[in-house]
Amino acid sequence: MSSERKSSIKHIAELMSQVKSLEDKNIKLQKQVEQLSDELEKYKTLASRYKLEAKENGKSKSPEGNTLRFKLATVMFADAHGFNNISTEMNSNLLVDNLDEIFIQLEKIVGKYEVRKLRSIGDTIMCAGGIPQKNMTNPIEVLLVAIDMLYYIKDIQRTYGADKIWNLRVGVHTGPVTAIISGRKKIQYEVKGETLNLAMRIRSFCEPGSLLISENTYELVKDLFVCEYYTRMPVKYRGDIELYQVKGIKTNYSLQGKGIIPNRRFSTRFGLIQFTDLQELMLNKLERELPAYLYYHNVKHTIDVVTQVELIGIGEGVDDEELLLLKTAALFHDSGHILGYDEHEYFATLIAREVLPDYFYTQRQIDMVCDLIMATKMPPRPKNKLEKIMCDSDLDYLGRSDMIPVSNTLYRELKEMNKIGSLREWNKLQIKFISGHQYYTKTAQSLREVNKQKQIERITKLIEDETEH
Repeated sequence: MSSERKSSIKHIAELMSQVKSLEDKNIKLQKQVEQLSDELEKYKTLASRYKLEAKENGKSKSPEGNTLRFKLATVMFADAHGFNNISTEMNSNLLVDNLDEIFIQLEKIVGKYEVRKLRSIGDTIMCAGGIPQKNMTNPIEVLLVAIDMLYYIKDIQRTYGADKIWNLRVGVHTGPVTAIISGRKKIQYEVKGETLNLAMRIRSFCEPGSLLISENTYELVKDLFVCEYYTRMPVKYRGDIELYQVKGIKTNYSLQGKGIIPNRRFSTRFGLIQFTDLQELMLNKLERELPAYLYYHNVKHTIDVVTQVELIGIGEGVDDEELLLLKTAALFHDSGHILGYDEHEYFATLIAREVLPDYFYTQRQIDMVCDLIMATKMPPRPKNKLEKIMCDSDLDYLGRSDMIPVSNTLYRELKEMNKIGSLREWNKLQIKFISGHQYYTKTAQSLREVNKQKQIERITKLIEDETEH
């Protein structure tokens, strides 16, 4: 056989070997792709299931004719004051058309907020916040509507010189109301009660172009709005109640300090107030939907972590927005257990991304919350101050006096899922984990590090006692 032929055969053999190697790699990659596709489909299925549940839970379950009672709602009466100024020379049809146009715009303003327009009668529009979904922020939202309305009317006056005809006066009161539901395709609410009557009377005390609120409303909004004492209003069987005139949003909470449009700092304060509603929603969901075998990753643990991020966060000097993001991440961090035990941190981010837009979190804030949730994945590797606070809060129990009973609930949880062996093995694992654990923030170190070392000694003694027996 010639040397050229031998060389050709050798080359062909090498090519065949390379092809075989590529085929093997291709098969391996194909298997990996199939495995990743299966995982992706699983995540999509779980995410879709959660979205469906969220939509189901969000549907109104109030049939026609139901009567609902709300302990905290805010009612607003606004009327276009000015009919008395119309002269005989003016075109009445044109003026009525102008009023219709104004009310269309006022109703659009109401639609920008979580405030429900109840009805419009003549030159009066009636709205309420805090129904049909109760919330703690309804007095603030109603005032934002009122300020927006007043600014719109003033803008018309500046543009068209209509101040001699149209103006707006607004009365607001906060208290309990009763709402009667009617309608099937388009649900309507008829609100009744003393709160409604007081808001109507307060409006009658207003001068054109002014916004008056009751002392009830004042106590709930005074930190964010400029409010000046106005007068007392006599109320049958209650005596006099104080009224306050709202001049606008406080300078440091409004864009360019003009008192009209909320700024980022206002939104953060609003979010901290609104967190109460978000927390109630999520804790109720966790109570209903978390599996029964979660003896450690339960509602109590979530409340513990929310409390600790606030404690450690304040100790570390975080600002209001950072505190809001920490508390939100703590509230959601174990919610993923609803969808699955393994990768529950990732599932928690799916739930957060579904819920938080309804509570006015920006995309940037939602991304930060999700990063904080993922920072709790074991082993902890925090990259910044907020993630360090999150990790320290999640494992705060390691340095508490109740560490061993809390640890036993985690053992019971893992044991039920066949993820751990005997209690002795668990204690040895705990020693190894705690010995290698560190608190990242100075606040957690000062609060928990000394006690954590005592827990290591206690667990070591437990193991020694078991050995002797």
